Amino acid sequence: MTRRLCLRNKRRYYRSMGLFAKLFHKKRSIVRNKDTGNFLVRYYKSFCHAIDGFFYAAICEHNMAIIIVATLVTTLAGLYYNISVPEWLFVIGIIGAVTASEMINTAIEATIDLVTSEKHPLAKVAKDTASAATLVLSVTALIGAILIFVPKMF
Repeated sequence: MTRRLCLRNKRRYYRSMGLFAKLFHKKRSIVRNKDTGNFLVRYYKSFCHAIDGFFYAAICEHNMAIIIVATLVTTLAGLYYNISVPEWLFVIGIIGAVTASEMINTAIEATIDLVTSEKHPLAKVAKDTASAATLVLSVTALIGAILIFVPKMF
């Protein structure tokens, strides 16, 4: 089973990437030579590739959209209930961890799909384990949010 580049949002993704490329950087080659340019240019290009990856995940991955909505709801709830600084640190940390976990999961799934297009038991184990890691972190985030916000509601 091959991985499709989110067919419904493919046009939107490429349109947004074109806008980003026009605003922030010129056309880039996929093949990067590490020895060219000074370190600021290399860091700038690396940053642009990271932004490209974030936009891909935000536009094409359904679970990433859920995480973004949950982030907005949690942030608004934190502002409404005026949570303390240590609670904000936990909320920000767990949001970052869940987001990073989902992106790593997406990268693992894309890499496995790139390596093999046929169904293989080890590919299933790798994909399921990466998804399970994200699930465990998401459940932990939910429990943390319940512990922070439920006492403030009552």
